[in-house]
Amino acid sequence: MNSQITALRIGGTVFGLMGVAQLTRVLVFPHVEVIVGGYPMPLWPSVLAALFLGGMSIWMWKVSSPVNK
Repeated sequence: MNSQITALRIGGTVFGLMGVAQLTRVLVFPHVEVIVGGYPMPLWPSVLAALFLGGMSIWMWKVSSPVNK
């Protein structure tokens, strides 16, 4: 396997795991307060992060897959 394909798949997996972690914060632990710089962090940035990270993961996996012509 090509090293670039391997790197894309590892990156896609890492982005996917990070997206799942953000979704877990929103869906499973919404009552847990996260403090950043002394201020409570709202949930909406986690939703945006989950969407972004999920999109990046899907994109990287699509780029790493061979195209059947």
